[in-house]
Amino acid sequence: MIPAAFAYSRPGSIDEALSMLAEGGGSAKVIAGGQSLLPLLKLRVASAERLVDIGRLQELRGIRDWNGGIALGALTTYREVLESDLCRRFPILAEAIRDVGDVQVRNRGTLGGSIAHADPASDFPAVAIALGADIVLRSRGGERVVAAEEFLQGAFTTDLRDDEILTEVRIPALTAAAGTAYVKLEQPASGYSIVGVAAVMARPTGPNMEGAVLRLGITGVGDVAYRATAVEASLGASDWSEAAVRAAADHAADGHHVASDIHADQTYRTAMARVYTRRAIQTASSRMK
Repeated sequence: MIPAAFAYSRPGSIDEALSMLAEGGGSAKVIAGGQSLLPLLKLRVASAERLVDIGRLQELRGIRDWNGGIALGALTTYREVLESDLCRRFPILAEAIRDVGDVQVRNRGTLGGSIAHADPASDFPAVAIALGADIVLRSRGGERVVAAEEFLQGAFTTDLRDDEILTEVRIPALTAAAGTAYVKLEQPASGYSIVGVAAVMARPTGPNMEGAVLRLGITGVGDVAYRATAVEASLGASDWSEAAVRAAADHAADGHHVASDIHADQTYRTAMARVYTRRAIQTASSRMK
């Protein structure tokens, strides 16, 4: 199909782009890699009076050290993450995105675009949650930082305001003893997650759980990627034995409406959420030092 008519602007700076968004009053949409928005426009599922193309803004590109962690510019592509030495600090990134889409999608698709789009079955949002990432948002009024789990609010819905641009994703340093894993049950044709689970774990180093790390992000199950706090609470209060892991994984969908569609009904998806949560915990645990 052909999208509805829209105006097109290519700003030369972030400040110019922000001015265009502010003037648009909510009728303008940002486009970067275009791997998600363009198909929606063509299907007329989405529309915009103006597209603001930030795809050539060098200010939003690059991967840098951030207090031992990394900061990913919003226009960082999947391919750039896979090829980055800095990103090797976080093997879970490559594990999650190496099979996203196809070569063309990985060459054009951006990490900022992925989390801003908030597709319920996208892989990176779950990983961002598990890694405790922060999302940096900028408007003409200044900058604000929102935790990934709070930024993602619903299907294709985030805390990004009409006059803001997502500029950076900041991932804090992992403890050297941490193990990470991303496992998923994917839809064979599209590669989207029916269930995807990201786990970041480190054993406690003291009697009162000092040094313990336990964060789980789940995608594909509900209408938005979420932090599996019920699983974390159950496992965190246990001895981390195999039986405890199985019991904790049973809480994978607690507190969330489980989706039902042509790929998996609610019962099957709930069961697979438990299975893949257990696998993610077991794999991450086996990688702890």
